[in-house]
Amino acid sequence: MEDIHLSSAIRDLSKEQVWFSKPTYDKAERQYFEKLAKVDGIAAYVDQVTPRIINLEKDNQELRSLIQGIKDTVESMVQRIKSVDSLQERVESLEMRVPYIAICPAKPEEPEQKLSKEKDDNEDIDLFDSDSEAKDAEAAKIRAERLAAYAAKKSKKPAVIAKSNIILDVKPWDDETNMREMEKAVRKIQIDGLFWGTSKLVPLAFGIHKLQISCVVEDDKVSVDWLTEQIQDLEDYVQSVDIAAFNKV
Repeated sequence: MEDIHLSSAIRDLSKEQVWFSKPTYDKAERQYFEKLAKVDGIAAYVDQVTPRIINLEKDNQELRSLIQGIKDTVESMVQRIKSVDSLQERVESLEMRVPYIAICPAKPEEPEQKLSKEKDDNEDIDLFDSDSEAKDAEAAKIRAERLAAYAAKKSKKPAVIAKSNIILDVKPWDDETNMREMEKAVRKIQIDGLFWGTSKLVPLAFGIHKLQISCVVEDDKVSVDWLTEQIQDLEDYVQSVDIAAFNKV
């Protein structure tokens, strides 16, 4: 009877897999420790990478701040440029509204007006006795002498010369044109009756300026068409010539 119970216990023990399947246990144990080793390796890698990520984030933030500062500076410069352009437009508008003033002598009185005035003055002042014919004749003689003297004096005065005040816009080819040399070349154009005045550089666009120069010409001696053609012939500097203002003096 005891033998039967022993054999039954042996059969039950043979069914247990804990100690009798050691290779499976070893394999599971090996896989477990391998996974632990991998986790440790990842943790070490994370420890190495984390400071780099922090530094990159810091550099990225500094770069963003720098870019934002550059954007703010550029926007400020753009606003200032717009303000300057607006101010320049207002100045040019005011310049166009203000007429160019030329100093010229007063227009002399016409001979007829002068003679009539002197005649009236002489008639208003009775220097002689109107009852005396001799005195009337003497007064008439004096008036005749005065009129003759005035006519002689008037004939000696020079005739009035018609003049024109002109503002020219001289435009270059590009922003590389030497504007000083252009102005020198323009002022070298000389002829009797041509008098150059002041000049200035007026901005156009993309760094290009035009030369705005004034001059006075005697109408009988200098033709405006001739003058513009002479300036246009300066092909090394001049692209075009326009008349900005034209006033009779």
